[in-house]
Amino acid sequence: MTAVTAEQGHRAQTAPAAPVPPAASGKRRGRSVDDGVPRWQIYAPLGLYLLFTLIPFYWMLLFALRPAGSTSLVPWPVTGEHFAKVWNERAFGTFFQNSMIVGVASLLMTTVVALAGGYALARFDFRIKKGFMLALLASQFIPGALMLVPLFEIFKNLQMINSLGSVIIAETVFQLPLSIILISGFIKNVPVSLEEQAWVDGCGRLRAFGAVVLPLLRPGLIAVGSFAFVHSWNHFLFALMFLSSQDMQTIPVGLNTLIGADSVDLGALAAGGVIAAVPVVIVFAFIQKWLITGFSAGAVKG
Repeated sequence: MTAVTAEQGHRAQTAPAAPVPPAASGKRRGRSVDDGVPRWQIYAPLGLYLLFTLIPFYWMLLFALRPAGSTSLVPWPVTGEHFAKVWNERAFGTFFQNSMIVGVASLLMTTVVALAGGYALARFDFRIKKGFMLALLASQFIPGALMLVPLFEIFKNLQMINSLGSVIIAETVFQLPLSIILISGFIKNVPVSLEEQAWVDGCGRLRAFGAVVLPLLRPGLIAVGSFAFVHSWNHFLFALMFLSSQDMQTIPVGLNTLIGADSVDLGALAAGGVIAAVPVVIVFAFIQKWLITGFSAGAVKG
C-alpha cells in the first residue's frame, strides 16, 4: 500500500502541468488596451470635436487665401493679396511689432515677479499668508473692464497714456495673482532638503535657489510664461483704452480697425486673423510637452 501510494505521488509530481489559458490582454479588435472600451466610442467624439474646432480656422484660411469676390470652397488659385494689403496698407507690421514687445515684456515681468512671490508663499510662514492667498484668489473674480477707469487715471497722472509701458504694466498686474499661485504650487513640490543640502555646502539662499530650485521649475515657468504671453498678445481692452495713436496700437486693436461701419473687408480681416494666430500656434507647438509637465507638477502636492 505504501509503495503504491509513493508511486502515485511520484507520478503526480512528474506529470506535466495542465495548460493555463492566456490572460486576456485587452488587445481585442475594436477595443482599447486599458479598459475594454470600443475605440470608436473614443475617437468618434474626438473627431467631432476636432471638426468643430478646425472649421472656423479653415474658413478663415479660405477667405485669406482665395481671391476677392470668389465663392469657391477651396482656396484655389491661392493669392497673397490680402496679406500684402493688411501688412503694408493697414500697418500690420507696426501692430505686430507692438504686440510682440508687449507680449515678451509682460512674459518677463510676470515670470520674474511671480517667481519671487511664489517662493515667498511656498517657503516662508507669515501672519497674513492665508489672507494674502485669499486676496489673490478673490482678485480672479474681478473683470478686467472694472480696472480700466482707475488704471487710466493712474497712467494719466504718470503721463504714460499712449505708451506701450502702460499696457505692459496693466497686463502684468492683471496676470500676477494666478501666476503667483501656480508658481507657489510648483515650488512646494521641490523638497526643502535639496536647498538645505546646498546651504550646508556653503551656498546662500539666493545661490541655492538658482542652482537647485530654479532648474526644477522650468516646466512650470514655461507654462506660466506662455500663458502670460498669449494673454497679452490677445488682450483687447487695455490696448484700446490706453493707446490712442495708430503707430502704438497692437494687433487686436488693428483687427478692429478693419471692421467698418457699413462694410467689412473679409479677406483682409481673415488675413489679419491668420497673422495674429501664427505666433500663438508656434508657441504652443514648441512648448506643448512643457505645458503638460508644468500643469501636472502641482497635481499631488500644493
